[in-house]
Amino acid sequence: VVANADELEVVLRDGRTFKASLIGRDEKSDVAVIKIDASELTAAEIGDSDHLEVGEWVLACGNPFQLSSTVTAGIVSAIGRTDVGLTDYEDFIQTDAAINPGNSGGALVNLDGQVVGINTAIATRTGGYQGVGFAIPINMAKQIMDSLIRDGKVVRGWMGVNIQDLNDAMTEYYGLDRPSGALVGNTTEDSPAERAGLKQGDLILEIDGEPVKNVKELRLRIAALSPGTDVRLGIMRERSRKTVT
Repeated sequence: VVANADELEVVLRDGRTFKASLIGRDEKSDVAVIKIDASELTAAEIGDSDHLEVGEWVLACGNPFQLSSTVTAGIVSAIGRTDVGLTDYEDFIQTDAAINPGNSGGALVNLDGQVVGINTAIATRTGGYQGVGFAIPINMAKQIMDSLIRDGKVVRGWMGVNIQDLNDAMTEYYGLDRPSGALVGNTTEDSPAERAGLKQGDLILEIDGEPVKNVKELRLRIAALSPGTDVRLGIMRERSRKTVT
């Protein structure tokens, strides 16, 4: 919405119009922060997207086809959608609430009126709505917002590892009943991973005691941490479990 724009204009529901300034943007997540100087604004109540459940009713608010203040209803179809191919960091809420051109940037809210996501894209073979829409979880967006306001850019955690998901043969070798975790291919020289003693062939299974499903989840969770944060990684090395910091 803000990309390549010379000027930004915000129109409020009461008809007031304001020039907006761009505080920062993060192309890797498709989130931007803009600012207007206005009075008598009501803040939206922010919900907790981590507690969303599949089947929960949600409403999508936006401006489809320039039809202002439009609300559509649907359910949460899926959570934690990755590999959609839209951004570098994906953890989308999938919904069947109707999303059309003009809905991008609009709020996805729960039935308590709390913002739980930001509508961003659809999957379609026709160019129009076909029942599959995606929203950026508000918890993820809030972290990015705070970083953009504080630093003018998004600062992400980094380990310094090349990682891959397990295939069937690797799953059997490590004695697991299903593929999980992230397999270390190599570590970057003088990186946090190398200094912690991670080695090629280590299988990262936990972060601070919480299981890691796959490479995408590990990447998202590490990226959400501030540089300098200590984390305990539960790993498997040569079929023996150990913990590194």
